Amino acid sequence: MKRFDMLTASERDAAYDNTAAVSNSARQLADFEDRSARLLTQVACQQDLRYGPKERQLFDYFPGKRDAPTLIFVHGGYWQMRHKNTFRFVVDGALKQGLNAALIGYTLAPQASLAQIVQEVRQGIAAVSAHAVKIGANRHVLVSGWSAGGHLAALCLGCEAVVAGLGASGIYDLAPIRMTYLNRALQLTEQDTDIYSPMALSAVEKPFVIAFGTQELPQLKSQSKAFSDYRLNLPGCLLPVSGADHFSILNDLADPHGALLPALLSA
Repeated sequence: MKRFDMLTASERDAAYDNTAAVSNSARQLADFEDRSARLLTQVACQQDLRYGPKERQLFDYFPGKRDAPTLIFVHGGYWQMRHKNTFRFVVDGALKQGLNAALIGYTLAPQASLAQIVQEVRQGIAAVSAHAVKIGANRHVLVSGWSAGGHLAALCLGCEAVVAGLGASGIYDLAPIRMTYLNRALQLTEQDTDIYSPMALSAVEKPFVIAFGTQELPQLKSQSKAFSDYRLNLPGCLLPVSGADHFSILNDLADPHGALLPALLSA
């Protein structure tokens, strides 16, 4: 494989363009919206609880068993797209396993820098844990995320309430992102990649499941494999999901009997 910085600009952009790489991505996202709306008619949900003053500083809380931890899901979209509401369906599996569940929203780039986004998600995790305690539930959190959300989950593994984490199709080294179209909104500097790349930081010694679809773009698979090597001998595992692409991997997380949720619960 050619070194990433030796690729042309268009090749670098294509290497991280999941929407273009998955031909039915729009249809999958529309299905996510439908399933998320349907879930709200089937289970109790405390919607749009505020953890900060900004428009997107909101979280949803789905009560499960009071003595169970809360699975938090952080959405992706390369830190500049998507909304938590699209991904409510992913907590269905956690609820069927008896967990509490939550989704955290955050301000997107370019309205927020990556530093601000990370801080918001950490605030959101603390707020979810505090809310769980307030309603008599377990304060402990399992933090999960997809794509950019996987990156944010990895960065938040060290939060006090977090006991374990999962990244699905995550980004763990930001250096390549700086060299793509994605950086127009993010405006990452070299210093940012050092501070906010999980692979550039001391590894947190809590369980972390690193999942990716076998039909992902090569760069996405490489990110997960490299982060797994980085965390060698630490709790957790590398989990390839057979046949899954960058979007369909979320169907596995939504399934109580899929590969991802049991791996996280047993990590």
